[in-house]
Amino acid sequence: MKQIIQSYKDGKIELCEVPFAVCGPGSIIVRNSNSVISIGTERSMIELGRKSLAGKARSRPDLVRRFMEKAKNEGLVKTFNAAMRRLNDAMALGYSSAGEVVSVGEDVPDISPGDLVACIGGGVASHAEYVAAPKNLCAKIPEGLDTESAAFGMLGIIAMHAFRCADARPGETVAVVGLGLLGLILAQILTAYGYRVVATDLDSNKRKLAGQIGMRHCYEPGSAFTEACMKMTGGDGVDAVILGVATKSDQPVHDAVKISRFGGRIVLMGVADVHPHRNDLWEKEVSLVVSKAGGPGIGDENYEIKGIDYPSHCVRWTEKRNLEEFLRLLAEKKVLMEPLITHRRPFGEALDLYEELLSEKGKAAIGVVLEYPEKGRRDRTVALQSSSSDIAVKHKISLGLIGGGLFAKTTMLPVLAKNEDFFLHTVCTSRGLTANHIGKNHNFKLCSTDASSVMENEEIDAVMILTRHKDHAAMTIKALRAKKHVFVEKPLCVTHDQLDELSETYSGLKSPPVLLVGYNRRFSKLASKLKSFFGNRTHPYVIQYRVNAGYLPPDHWIHSPENGNGRIIGEACHMVDFLIFITGSLPVRVSAERVGYCKKDYLPNDNVVINMRFADGSVGNIAYAADGDRALPRERVEVYCDGKTAVLNDFRKLELYSNGKRKRIGLRDQDMGYHEEMAHFANVARGRCESKLSVEEIFCSTKTVLCVHDSLGSGRVVDIST
Repeated sequence: MKQIIQSYKDGKIELCEVPFAVCGPGSIIVRNSNSVISIGTERSMIELGRKSLAGKARSRPDLVRRFMEKAKNEGLVKTFNAAMRRLNDAMALGYSSAGEVVSVGEDVPDISPGDLVACIGGGVASHAEYVAAPKNLCAKIPEGLDTESAAFGMLGIIAMHAFRCADARPGETVAVVGLGLLGLILAQILTAYGYRVVATDLDSNKRKLAGQIGMRHCYEPGSAFTEACMKMTGGDGVDAVILGVATKSDQPVHDAVKISRFGGRIVLMGVADVHPHRNDLWEKEVSLVVSKAGGPGIGDENYEIKGIDYPSHCVRWTEKRNLEEFLRLLAEKKVLMEPLITHRRPFGEALDLYEELLSEKGKAAIGVVLEYPEKGRRDRTVALQSSSSDIAVKHKISLGLIGGGLFAKTTMLPVLAKNEDFFLHTVCTSRGLTANHIGKNHNFKLCSTDASSVMENEEIDAVMILTRHKDHAAMTIKALRAKKHVFVEKPLCVTHDQLDELSETYSGLKSPPVLLVGYNRRFSKLASKLKSFFGNRTHPYVIQYRVNAGYLPPDHWIHSPENGNGRIIGEACHMVDFLIFITGSLPVRVSAERVGYCKKDYLPNDNVVINMRFADGSVGNIAYAADGDRALPRERVEVYCDGKTAVLNDFRKLELYSNGKRKRIGLRDQDMGYHEEMAHFANVARGRCESKLSVEEIFCSTKTVLCVHDSLGSGRVVDIST
C-alpha cells in the first residue's frame, strides 16, 4: 500500500510503498476514501523537519539540556551519534480520514466489513491507502453522510472539545477569534447548539466565507469587533472566548480578557503565548484554559490503543463520543464541510499539493481533501532492493530483524551496519512505515509487517528479536523450531511458564541453533579488563552493582504485565548476568527488598536492593534506584577479591587497586559492548568459536531475575535451584 511519510531529519516528504497494516485485536483495517490535510499542524511539522540542526535545537531547548547531561556521562561522540540517529526517523502525516472497513479484529462487536467509518488520531488516520484504527479512534458514519465530510472528524472533535472547555450555557454569547478551518467548524457547532456567536479574523476572505455558511456577526479585529461584542451583550462582555489562532504573540489573550464579562472563560484552541496580566484577570475573575485536542482519552494508551473506554457516567464526552456527535451534526446538515473545501486532489498528486500548500499559493487554502483509489495493494512484505549477485553475500549470515523501536534504531542497527558478517535480509515491524524507513536506511532486501515472513523464509539464517518483552519467548521458540540462530534482546522471557517452555523446546532439539541473549555488558572492553585483573583468584568475590536507573512513569509499557512485567525483569537481568560473568559461577540463592514508601508517581519495584549468593561462595548486591539524579553516572560496579579492588564507572572508566597502588583506564566514549557482542554472535553462528555466554548461564540468569521478582512479592529468600 502507499503512504505519505516525512523524514524528521530533513523534512523531506515521500509517497512510499509500505507493507500492509496489521489487524490486531480491538482494531479495524480501513480503506481510506478521503483524508484531510491539516494545514497548520502539518505545515509546522514539515517546517520543523526542514530546519537546520541549530534550528531544531532552538525549537527544543529541553532536549539540548538532556543532550549535554548525557554527553557528560557517556561521551560527546557517542551522544551526538545517538542524537543523529534519533533525528533520522520517519513520521506518518495526517490524522483525520474516512473510508470503508475491510477487516475487523477481535473485540470490535459493533463494526463489520463494508461499514463506512471516520478515523482519528496521529499515526492512525494517516494519509495512506489503508489504515489500522483502534476501536476507540473510529466511529460509524451515519447513513447519508459522505466520507469526504466525515474525513474532517479529527478537526471536528478538536473544535468540539474546545467548545466543551468553554462551558457555555444556553443563552450565552461566545466569541470565536480566528476563522481558519477549526474556527469555521467551531462557529458552526456553536450556532447549531443555539449560542450567539461573534467572530473575527484578519482575512476578509475568511470572514466572507463565514458569512456564506450563516455567520451573521463577523468583523475585522480591533474596535469594530470589540464594539460588536459589547453591543451584543449590553456592555457586559461575552461569556466565553475561544481562540483559534496560530501566533507567537500574547496579544490575542490580552484582547480576549478585554472583551470578556466578569467571570468569563477563555479557551486557547490554537497556539499563542499565554502571559496574561494578573491584574486584568483579577479584575474580572476570568478563567483561562488550554484545550487538549479532541477530549478525554487523548494520549492515554489504555483508551486509545488498548480500547478501554471511560464509563459515560464518569466521563461524558470522550474522543470517540465527541466524534460520534460531530458526525451526527454533519449528517443533520447543522455543520457543513463542503463550502470549506478549497482543494481536492487525487492521492497520487499529494506531493505536488504539499509543495503548493507550503508556497504563497497555499495561503488561501482552508479545507484540503485527498481522494483515494478504490483499490490498493495489500502486500504484507515489500521488496526494497533486488537480490545481490555478489558471491560474497552468499557467504554472509542472512539476518531477519523483528522489531523497530528506539533501541533497534539508535543502537543495534548502527552496530549491524558496521559488521560485514551479516547480510540484512528482512526487517519486520508492526507499522509499515517503520519497516519501510528502516529497510531503506539500512539496505534491507525486504520490509514486512508479517513475522512469519522472517521465520519461514529459507534464505534467512538468523533472527534478531527486538520487540517488546512480552513477545520474546514466543518468537524465540518459533525461530528455534525453524532452525534459525537467535539473538534476542533481554529479557529472554517474562514468566516462569515461558522459561519452562523455552527450556523444554531447546532441550528437545537434536542440533539446536545458536541462542544468544543481549547481555552486552559482559562483552565490553573494560569488563574484560576487570575480570582479567583478578586472574586466577583464590577467594570468593564481594560485588556491589549500583544502578541509577532514572524515572519512568507508571503508565510506561515496560511496567504492564502484558508487555514488560516490570523493570527488574526487563533490565536487572543485565546486572545479574554481569555478576555471573565476573564470578564465573551461577547464583543459588536470592532475596530482594523494595522501598517501603514511594512517591505517588514512582513504583516501589523501581527502587530495590537485590542480594545474591553464588555456587562458589561469592556474594553480590544490586542496588537499583529510579529516584536518583540524572547528573550521576548511571552504573557503577565495585569488585573485591584477593586483597584487590576494581571500580568500573559507567563502562567508561576503570580503576584497579592492588598493593596500595591505583591504575586508571579511561575511554573517550562509553563502551557497552554492543559491537563485540554482535561480532561474537556472528563468530559462533559461523562455527568459528564456542559461545562465551552459555545456554546454562542464559537460563539461570533468567530464572534468577524471575526469582528476584518472586522475592519482592513475598519478602522471602528464594532458592534458585528449586
